Amino acid sequence: MFELVEPIATATFSEVANEAFLAVGMRNYWDGYFAGRAAPLGLAPAEVVHAVFYNFADGEVARHIPWVWGKITPQEAITVRERGSTAALRQMIGELADSPGLVRAVDLATRAAVSAPTEGRPLYAGLRALDVPEEPVARLWHAATLLREHRGDGHNAALLAHGIGGTEAHVLMAVSLGIRAEEFGRIHHLPKARLTAVVDGLRGRGLVDAAGGFTDAGRETRQRIEALTDELAAPAYDVLSADELDELAAGLEPIAAAVWAFDN
Repeated sequence: MFELVEPIATATFSEVANEAFLAVGMRNYWDGYFAGRAAPLGLAPAEVVHAVFYNFADGEVARHIPWVWGKITPQEAITVRERGSTAALRQMIGELADSPGLVRAVDLATRAAVSAPTEGRPLYAGLRALDVPEEPVARLWHAATLLREHRGDGHNAALLAHGIGGTEAHVLMAVSLGIRAEEFGRIHHLPKARLTAVVDGLRGRGLVDAAGGFTDAGRETRQRIEALTDELAAPAYDVLSADELDELAAGLEPIAAAVWAFDN
């Protein structure tokens, strides 16, 4: 389900959605990112958003929050994000946007998305407090975003339980891809000394070897985190029967494939 939901939800990080935020006064992509994604938390200070988002380096959130709230309210940001994300997703999936199968997939995805437990899931809980859009493509994006953030909250809990910080998580992702930390897109902009210290810390814990690859312990730790993330994400789908879950997967497959093809 992660592989099917993720492409749909991440339409919100596209250029179309970015342009919607630039049009209302955001200075750059990251202003819109933080305004849109943090908006369900209300006027939360940067420290709270940093804690909830988990994987940004110190100070990165504060470059945008609370500045963005001087240009747009959280409720306005929610509206801009939904409008831009829906337009982006509609562009990506083309004629599938008006297909009968999409409506059924949306109904099933929405049932799952609004049924998951909220305890310990701050970002998911904030999204759950919002109205569910009526228009099918907007509702599909909203449902996918709920499921994504529900999983993300659980992933952060899994990282925390294993003593892996946000920047460390990105370094381990880079290692899993065979990329040096300073070359990995999500953290390559951080000071080299900062990344070196993180890698050295992981090496000191026996998770990364001298060559910068996984040790057996590092590989096992990552596998445990991913397995726990899956386990914590599963309750969102308990409301669906096995047949309905299969039907949902079948309905989302062509949509996710269309998004992937559009981006690649």
